[in-house]
Amino acid sequence: MTVQGRPPVRHGSAKDRAEQVFGPRTAKRVATFGDGVSYVEAGFWAQSFAWLVDFVVFVLGVGVGVIVLALVDLAVNLDNGVIALAVLAILFVVPLLYGLCYGNGRALGAVLTGTRLTRVADGGRIGKKAPWAMLIRTVLMPLLLVAVLAAAFTGGGTAPGGSLVRVSVDVRATRRLREAGITR
Repeated sequence: MTVQGRPPVRHGSAKDRAEQVFGPRTAKRVATFGDGVSYVEAGFWAQSFAWLVDFVVFVLGVGVGVIVLALVDLAVNLDNGVIALAVLAILFVVPLLYGLCYGNGRALGAVLTGTRLTRVADGGRIGKKAPWAMLIRTVLMPLLLVAVLAAAFTGGGTAPGGSLVRVSVDVRATRRLREAGITR
């Protein structure tokens, strides 16, 4: 028996069944959350574009913060130490505030790319940890990239592996995976 003109799905792994229904490109991105539910991981370009959009929002927010700080400095004539501390605060406060806007895992970058940031353990929303996740995406990840590139060009060692806590999910493909009965 076929489902909407598709060939019958054979029993086997979710990747095998997804390949029959969606083809090999999407099937390569099928993974399983810690609770056994399958999902389709967002592709490299979707993840990269989502990060880029979020980073641009961060840069714009920092720009607005610096402009406000400059206007306050003109009015009050702040000390240089206060200005330096305020700029550092802006660099951390802006992503934390932006993260408050996406507890459901869909910041502007994710909305534009059709992805969602979820917990690897169960595919749930990241909720109250969203500000921390945005801080990592916009401030700490670029610093890590710089450190990795510096280590690569200077012959530095590699960092020990960590565990993955969050993953970017392709919302539409995962919905199609569930509609095809490949996962629960």
